[in-house]
Amino acid sequence: MAKQVAAALEVPHIELDALHWLPHWQERPDSEFRELVASAVSAERWVVDGNYNMVRDIVWQRATTLAWLNLSVPVVFWRAFSRTVIRSFGRQTIFSGNKETFKRSFFSRD
Repeated sequence: MAKQVAAALEVPHIELDALHWLPHWQERPDSEFRELVASAVSAERWVVDGNYNMVRDIVWQRATTLAWLNLSVPVVFWRAFSRTVIRSFGRQTIFSGNKETFKRSFFSRD
């Protein structure tokens, strides 16, 4: 939804997962992630997709409007499950060239 809102408003779409994840599912160091997010939200207008505690202070301080989707657990689970099945079996590349797998998504400690 954030991507569509950003397109409709003609503003940058900032996807936090894309800033957070490095190749091979390595997490970007916190300080570097915070710098990237701060730089991204320094623009006058933008739409952020995602919510990470470690950058919430940066994003929320500059936000003028917040759309929080309060979905039920079954809806969230079904959407995550469906998205993972499509990405896994379709071998879709996401975030820094990573590929989501069913095992990593549902049977990993990460």
